[in-house]
Amino acid sequence: MAATIQLGDIAIAVTRKDVKHVHLSVHPPSGRVTLVAPIGTRLDVARAYAASKLGWIRDQQARLRAQARETPRHFVERESHHLWGRRYLLTVKEDDAKPSVRLDHRRITLTARPSSTRAKRDEVMQKWHRALLHEVVPGLIQKWETKLNVKVTGYFLQRMKTKWGGCNRRACNIRLNTELVKKPKDLLEYVVVHEMMHLIEPTHSERFVALLDEHYPSWREARAELNELPLGAELWKG
Repeated sequence: MAATIQLGDIAIAVTRKDVKHVHLSVHPPSGRVTLVAPIGTRLDVARAYAASKLGWIRDQQARLRAQARETPRHFVERESHHLWGRRYLLTVKEDDAKPSVRLDHRRITLTARPSSTRAKRDEVMQKWHRALLHEVVPGLIQKWETKLNVKVTGYFLQRMKTKWGGCNRRACNIRLNTELVKKPKDLLEYVVVHEMMHLIEPTHSERFVALLDEHYPSWREARAELNELPLGAELWKG
């Protein structure tokens, strides 16, 4: 059963689940607040708990709102682009041929038709990003299938506005945000592990946390780093 607690200007979505302890979370990008409480928890008890954490909630919301956001990309000469956690300058070559993208140790070179629009250049870069992810993700899935003793039937790459990943437990597949190509590869691995772990435990329960602690002990640091990196200008709108 879902309910909402209002503490001043802060709305907190309350869900009761089969958990032992209360879990309070502040979610990027806008600072949305959720509280998961054990089944049978009275709403006034949940309210009192949330009120006791009001200072922490406001601190987390302020951190998220102050977090750097990427300026919109225009795909022009000497524009900054990130790939696997590193910053590159973009070189744009206009050529009346099939569009392409090439990477060297300092630059990303985008070859596009002279008449190409910003949207078309974005499309070309997105296709390249997907290709780079397709080179890396299958190996990560295979590695963790062995470690976790699970089977992933497939994975999907898509631009997601509010999540880094998702898991369809029934179909045994996972989804990954294409923005992860901009982050260090160990953070991509953390998201892959996180979503594959949902094939074992569907909720963010104490068991889920214990499994992450066992198999990926640095997950808290990875999550914190991921949420502190710049947010995509168009994907993450608060």
